[in-house]
Amino acid sequence: MASDPSTVNLLDVELDITGMTCASCAGRIERKLNKLPGVEASVNYATEKARVRAPEGMDPEQFLETVKAAGYSAVIPAPIQERDENDNASPKSSDDDWASQLLHRLLVSTALAVPVVLMSMIPALQFTYWQWLALTLTAPVVVWGAWPFHRAAAVNLRHGAATMDTLISLGVIAAFGWSLYALFFGGAGEAGMHMTMTFFGTPHGGSSEIYLEVAAAVTVFILLGKYIEARASRESGAALRALLELGAKDAAVLRGGVEQRVAVSSLVVGDHVVVRPGEKIASDGLVIEGNSAVDASMLTGESVPVEVGPDDRVTGATLNVGGRLVIEITRVGRDTELARLGRMVEEAQTGKADIQRLADRVSAIFVPVVLGLAVVAFVGWMIAGGPIELAFTAAVTTLVIACPCALGLATPTALLVGTGRGSQLGILISGPQVLEQTRSVDTIVLDKTGTVTTGEMRLSSIDVLEGENEELVLARAAAVEAGSEHPVGRAVVTAAEDRGLTLPAVTDFAAHAGTGVQATIDGTVVFVGKPSWLTADHQQLVSDAALTLVEKAEAAGSTAMVIAWEGQARGVLVVGDTIKASSADAIAEFTRLGLRPVLLTGDNAGAAASVASAVGITDVHAGITPQGKLDVIRQLQAEGRVVAMVGDGVNDSAALAAADLGIAMGGGTDAAIAASDITVVSGDLMVVADAVRLAKRTLGIIRGNLFWAFAYNVAALPIAMLGLLNPLIAGAAMAFSSVFVVTNSLRLRGFKSSVRSER
Repeated sequence: MASDPSTVNLLDVELDITGMTCASCAGRIERKLNKLPGVEASVNYATEKARVRAPEGMDPEQFLETVKAAGYSAVIPAPIQERDENDNASPKSSDDDWASQLLHRLLVSTALAVPVVLMSMIPALQFTYWQWLALTLTAPVVVWGAWPFHRAAAVNLRHGAATMDTLISLGVIAAFGWSLYALFFGGAGEAGMHMTMTFFGTPHGGSSEIYLEVAAAVTVFILLGKYIEARASRESGAALRALLELGAKDAAVLRGGVEQRVAVSSLVVGDHVVVRPGEKIASDGLVIEGNSAVDASMLTGESVPVEVGPDDRVTGATLNVGGRLVIEITRVGRDTELARLGRMVEEAQTGKADIQRLADRVSAIFVPVVLGLAVVAFVGWMIAGGPIELAFTAAVTTLVIACPCALGLATPTALLVGTGRGSQLGILISGPQVLEQTRSVDTIVLDKTGTVTTGEMRLSSIDVLEGENEELVLARAAAVEAGSEHPVGRAVVTAAEDRGLTLPAVTDFAAHAGTGVQATIDGTVVFVGKPSWLTADHQQLVSDAALTLVEKAEAAGSTAMVIAWEGQARGVLVVGDTIKASSADAIAEFTRLGLRPVLLTGDNAGAAASVASAVGITDVHAGITPQGKLDVIRQLQAEGRVVAMVGDGVNDSAALAAADLGIAMGGGTDAAIAASDITVVSGDLMVVADAVRLAKRTLGIIRGNLFWAFAYNVAALPIAMLGLLNPLIAGAAMAFSSVFVVTNSLRLRGFKSSVRSER
């Protein structure tokens, strides 16, 4: 039993584990770690990580030794803030090497296996002594191609366990071993030998038959599945790498009144850093000089850039889009908001429930049973007085008929067809582990900015006051704003350009940070900015009607500016984030699918309420921090909800990782995409519903494949044990089950999108 955390200080350690080949490996390591006094451990096969909680003062080396004693390797990774670019690359390189090795084995094994299968199954290709060429081609596949399975089976055997790798290894070796026996001692090596296509024959017929094609084909099929799995698992650290790459790489530090470019890692608290327009803020700090607008949407979800000036706090990795700033650094390294967010993603990923492969769960029973049946068949025939050839044939055929050829195809083929169809619809599924998360999702949490809305500042409306011309007002406002670098000003200019308006020439342009801009047009000074600035500083009359329009816009979370000249306001321009055209239909589709929509945003309550009302969402959480988003996800899960999270920003990445199903919009950040399970490339919220339906449909196909893959083999087991099964039927049965699995998977190509304009 673990110690009560309320009475003992706990040590929280994360381990990176290598050598796991299936979910049962993770379970074995977890059981070993939990046997240590006071330890609570959770091992995640999907991310190859373990989280260990133990009494403070316990030596973490004990955890490493325990994992090593279980037959695996473990290291304690460096803290996220201490990982330099080389460290970040190392895990990725290791994963890439493993995937590359598997791909190399797969390609070479396939090239060697294809002619073996063709010669074995097509009598016209069986020339004199063809069987010896087949043996020459099969040997490297069985020894070198299947080596990862033999090695894993040996590790499991050393610890008294049997997994699917055990059955794969035994099946391949049995098929190859029996073929060697038949070739050298059973007459199969003679000139003129041909493979027969009879499925049932005399019990003694097996000694003159070979099934090298079985050994070669099984190896190729299983290598294919392992390669696909390796490609998915190597992305497990991508979210953290994307987060770290988001920050600035260097900074301009003021030292002795002179600017010096230094690496961000060398910054210390108290440094003064200069940040120009278009540059990222190097680290968390306090503005001591200058005024500007800072785009913090990637971290906070705020759709409108935030005005900052002296004494305002700013966050590292946010973008300065306005004027020059001088910032005093207040937090560096592990204490920054970006590093904290990175730790949240890491913890959320590690805390996911263990992924239990369906085939591995069944193999826990299936593998020992098959091994036992093979022994029973051999011993039974010997006791009955049968010849040793017959006993050996029955035992080996029992193993071969149970060898999981179709099991190796069940997941990869459905995944390949499903993801292929998904890519046509703009849906990317990261791997088979994702599918199990979809079957009971009942709540879908949506980020606002960039997900339900476009995430781009646009002129949403222009209201001119009585007697004014709309085109004149917009043209003058755009002409004045053309000299501004502010995103709100650029939105006005873009709107005028879209209408094809000709902008008048301006002179004497001046920008007043955080309040407005002014310029002279044809001798008239035109002001665009906040009502208070117009009235207090420039004696421009802003009518009650204009103020009402401003208040209405700001209540909805938009930014409103008043344009005035010659002493009075002429119009109100409203700029804000716009709702995607498909969002309302998508929310309706979620409801039809039985999903409860929830809006979650870091934006203000007015903006959130306005968007939620427009698209039909009643459950809204506004002003939420990244930590708050994670807390909401966990709270919903604590209530028994199975949660899908849809987002696109770095601020969503921890919530995406913690959700039962994370869905990232393709236009979002690399960190969000890497932390998610499914990516919607098009950014169309309507396609998210398709993603959920496709994932569920693919999972259903995989389950059907697994059932029939076992059913075909299990049905033939009694025949094999009775010695009535010609060795060739083992390959034929598996080929038939494989054809069924592939055909069943191809049904996914007919999956229809709910998007009306499907291409």
